[in-house]
Amino acid sequence: MTHQQMACDLLAFFCASQGVATLALDLNRTHAANPLWLHHARFHVLWQASTTAALAGMELALLFAFGPVTAGRFYLVLSLAGLPVFGFFAALFSRQLYGGTLSDPNGIRPMMIRQGGKVYRVDLNLVAEIAAIFIIAVILILYRH
Repeated sequence: MTHQQMACDLLAFFCASQGVATLALDLNRTHAANPLWLHHARFHVLWQASTTAALAGMELALLFAFGPVTAGRFYLVLSLAGLPVFGFFAALFSRQLYGGTLSDPNGIRPMMIRQGGKVYRVDLNLVAEIAAIFIIAVILILYRH
């Protein structure tokens, strides 16, 4: 197996995971079915989750399509897979503009890490999106190697 084939397989796994994980995490009682969330907020989370899942499906179709411009399709899929990550960080860094928070008391709570008498709250979304950046970088480096 070549480095490029390995990178394509990893990218396919990343895209599929991104689509499935978004649906699994957002279509439950902590998000879209949370009775304490405003109905319009639930609409938006379902919109975002279904868009991310549809994008993942399109990415997989492009990645496994036969024909010319294989490298071009790879880079397109890699770029498309990065869009939800970009969207997360756009929402993260603009929270003060719209009064957003990373977590909700009725949803998935941050992980608490105790170190040296201090307690650190670590949002698992943030951890996942930072990991996604590293995974995308590794896939790109592997493909170019």
